[in-house]
This record gives sequence, structure tokens and C-alpha cells, in this order.
Amino acid sequence: MFQLASGQVMPASGENIDFLSTFGAQADPQWGDDDHIQIVFFLIPKTYKRPIYLRIFDPECGGQHDLLTEVPWNTKTNFSVYGGAKAYSEKDAQQYNPGPNYRSGNLIISVDFSDKPYDNEWYTLGPFNPAEGEYNKALDGFIFKVIVEGTEGNDGNVYRLALSTVPKNNIPIPGGNAFTYNYTFRLKNSRTQVAHLYPYIDNSVISIKQFNFDFDSEGEIKLYSVAKNGHVLVSSGDKELSTSEHKVDEIERGKSMDIQIAKNQDRVNDMTFYILNQYNQAIPFFAIPIGGIPKYNFNIDIKYDYINKNKSY
Repeated sequence: MFQLASGQVMPASGENIDFLSTFGAQADPQWGDDDHIQIVFFLIPKTYKRPIYLRIFDPECGGQHDLLTEVPWNTKTNFSVYGGAKAYSEKDAQQYNPGPNYRSGNLIISVDFSDKPYDNEWYTLGPFNPAEGEYNKALDGFIFKVIVEGTEGNDGNVYRLALSTVPKNNIPIPGGNAFTYNYTFRLKNSRTQVAHLYPYIDNSVISIKQFNFDFDSEGEIKLYSVAKNGHVLVSSGDKELSTSEHKVDEIERGKSMDIQIAKNQDRVNDMTFYILNQYNQAIPFFAIPIGGIPKYNFNIDIKYDYINKNKSY
């Protein structure tokens, strides 16, 4: 069973990422979104019985933070919330590239946004009963699925998601969390900032294969864990998918890793990241790292090697 922490904002403050990013269906992948879909799961402990709310910051596409690829703004984004049987357990929803049944479960609510209103403002959905989610025994809680999809246009919509106990503020649910299997996001527009991704490595994982898309060769990506102290990952250029495969030591299992993305330029950059295990199953990134942020153990003497050092597509 996972040990959970408070917090249901995606991206979380500890990730140091500006926004989630979803482009319209006709957008060129050169902007950093590989599939125009973002699926985020929210976990509510089974002991929590009060109403909950999903809050979306800046859901429209046509304002201060969004990316206009060509005049005029033309993008529509759909936000949908699913619960009930198969909302989470359907494997098509847990893929790095969602399968045909990714909209599994019971559709609770669906809303569309174009270029107005709610620029730089919060929009609230709900209330929802926590029991409307799908119960998962391993996580010991109810899971809601939020699908954000760019259904029309070619602009970039950036936004944040939050699960809250109240409709007009972001009050976290004690013991809750948020996670995704394919993370498309906007890095902070500063070379002094470092983004953090927290994949959870369960006890069955013996190797991981990381994929990053469209980093634009803007810096370095490093891997930290209890056994790895800043191992450099292969990073991608413009409109490029890069990957490298890495061994997982026994002491790293059942813990989170910390992938740190350091830019060397001050400009807007949207990119995509996902990780597969040795069975080509996607590994979840949690907003709040399971077990806490990993700290390197200097007493561990492990020889580290790439399994497959460098591939770009």
C-alpha cells in the first residue's frame, strides 16, 4: 500500500512546473505536446466522506499564459471528469499513449472552453461525492479521472488542476494525491529554476526506460534516488523523442525517484515526459512523491551503467 501525503494540485508547488499543457488537435508536435491529451487521476482516501470539488485555473485558451501559434485563437479544450468502475482500472487510461477505451468509467461532467472567459481565473466543477470515484484496494481510496483534450485548433492551452474540499479556494484533502502516466507541461521561463518529476518505482520494477519529447536541447535532465546521485539522462532536441534505459537497484524499489530538469535558457518551453518499466508499462508520476523526496545514500556503493545509452527519434 502506498503511503500518501496531503496535496492535490497538479502541478504541485514542489514540482516547480508552471502549468499543465494541452494543445489543440491540429497543433504541430513541435510545440511539445505529443498527443493533445492529458489524463490526471485524483486519489481520495476512503475515510474522507465530505463533498469535493475540481478546480481549473485558466481553462480557456486565448489569454495571458496560453500560446498562440497563429492568428486568430482557434482552440477548444474539453475537460471531463469520470468515476465508477473502470475509470482508473481500464489499462487504456494508464498508457503513455492512451488506448481506444481511455474514456472508460462513468462520465460525471464535461465542459468545453475556447478563448473566453476565465483567463487567469479559477473555474470550479462539483460538488462530487468521493464514492463516485472508482475504489482501488492497493491505493486504499477512490480515484477520479480527469481528461483534458484539445479537440479543435492549434494553440496551446496551459492550466492547473486542483481537488479541493471547498468550491472557492484550494484546500487539500488530507491523505489525497494526484498522478499521471504521461506528463505534458510548461517549464518555468527561467534558467535558474529546476523542475522535479516524481515517478514511483514499485517492487516489481527492475529497469526503467525514460522518454522525453521536445526539450529543445535547453539544458540537462538528471536522475536522483537513494542510489543515484544526479545521473544524466539522454535529453531531446526540437521535435525530437529521446530515450535511455536504466537499471533499478533493489534499494530503489518501493520508493520515488526525482527527475530534475534544469534549463539553460530563459524562454517558454512545453515538453512531454513518460517512463516505462521492463514490461513496457507506464510508471505514474505523483504530484506529492510517495515516501517523500528521495535522498541519496552516500553509504551505498553501486556501479551504475546505462542499459541502452542513447536513442533519439
